[in-house]
Amino acid sequence: MKYPKGVKPRQYRNVRQGSGRKVKYGQRGMTLEKDLDITNDHYLKISRAVIHKKPTPVQIVNVDYPSRNRAKIDEAYFKTPSTSDYNGIYKGRYIDFEAKETKNKTRFPLINIHAHQVDHMIQCRAHGGIVFLIIRFSTLDETYLMPIGKFHVHWERFLNDEKMSISIEDVRTDSHLLKEGLNPRIDYLKAVDEIYFRNGEF
Repeated sequence: MKYPKGVKPRQYRNVRQGSGRKVKYGQRGMTLEKDLDITNDHYLKISRAVIHKKPTPVQIVNVDYPSRNRAKIDEAYFKTPSTSDYNGIYKGRYIDFEAKETKNKTRFPLINIHAHQVDHMIQCRAHGGIVFLIIRFSTLDETYLMPIGKFHVHWERFLNDEKMSISIEDVRTDSHLLKEGLNPRIDYLKAVDEIYFRNGEF
C-alpha cells in the first residue's frame, strides 16, 4: 500500500510526521484502537450501543489478473478519511468520535488531526449528534474523552497559529478521565452519560 503524495494547505497543518497506529502503552502493548474495538464489541453484545469503526477508504490503482479467479492488487493507496473514526447509535442519539494517541507526555499535537475531520464532527454536533475525541497519552497510561465543543476552542487557536498543541493540563481540565477495566475495557459511555445525558452538553 502507498500513501498519496502531497501536503495539505498550511493553515490546516495536518501533515502526519512519524505517526503510526501501532503505539504500545504500559506493559500490555494494546493500542487505543484495539481497546475501543473490544469495548464496542462488548457494548454490542450486551445491547448497550451499536458503534463501529469506519474502514479506511482505499484507492485501487492496478490489479493483476493472471487468471479469472486469481486477481491480485498490485498497487493501491490509502485515501485520507473524510470523516471521524467511529460512529453509531446510543440511547437513540447519533454518536461520532475520533480516537488519537500520542507518546508525548506533556501535550497533544494538533497536527494529528485533519481539518475535514474536525469540520465533519462540528457539523454532526450542529445536527444534535454526540461528538467527542478520545485522546490517549500512551506513555502516561491516561485516556481522556474531550467533548467537541471543548476541543473546538483549541482547534481555533491552532488555525490562528496561536497554539500548535493542547497541553496535558488543558486536556485534563477540558476532558473526562476514562478508567480502564476488563469488560468494558474503556467504558467511555459512562462519561457520555455524565456529560451529555446528565449535564446536557450537546
